[in-house]
Amino acid sequence: MTQKELIKKCIKGNREAQEVLYRTYAPELYGVCLKYSRNRKEAEDNLHDSFMTIYEKMDQYRFRGSFEGWLKRITINTVLQKYRKKEPLTLLSEVPELFEEVGAAEETEISLGLLLKYIQELPHKYRVTFNMYVLDGYTHKEISEALGTSPGTSKSNLSRARAILQEKILKKKQIA
Repeated sequence: MTQKELIKKCIKGNREAQEVLYRTYAPELYGVCLKYSRNRKEAEDNLHDSFMTIYEKMDQYRFRGSFEGWLKRITINTVLQKYRKKEPLTLLSEVPELFEEVGAAEETEISLGLLLKYIQELPHKYRVTFNMYVLDGYTHKEISEALGTSPGTSKSNLSRARAILQEKILKKKQIA
C-alpha cells in the first residue's frame, strides 16, 4: 500500500490503515513528544493526543510537502496547545551568570539519554522554547506566535534554558 493509499484509507476511518499509520510513525513522533515532555508517561499521553488530532485532521493534508513534516507539525502543535492551557511559568530565581566564561570549544562527554533527561527536567516554557529553537529550527518570531509571547520572551527563555542545561552538565562533569 502506498502512502497516498494509506492516507486515503485513514481519512475514510479504516481502523487497519490507522493502525498501520500508527505503527509506522509512532516511534518518530514519540521522539518528538519526548523532547517536549517532562517524562515518558507525559510523552505517551502527548503521543496519544497527537494521533487523535492527526486522525481528526487527516482530511486536511493536501499531499503537498512532506507527510512526515505535516505529522510532526501536528504533534508539536498538539503538545503546545496543552502547555498553553497550563498556568504561566513562575520565574525561578535568576540563574547566576557563572557560565559565560565557559568556552564553547570545551567539550563534555554526556550521553544523549542524560541530555534528554536534563531537557525534560526544564520548566515547561524553557523546555518548549529550547526544543522549538534548537531541535526543531523555529525562529523566535514563530515560537512567540505559537506560545503567545513576545520574541524577547522567547530569547530570554532560550537563554535561561541553556544556562540551566549548562549548569547541570558542568555539575555532572565535576562529579565524574
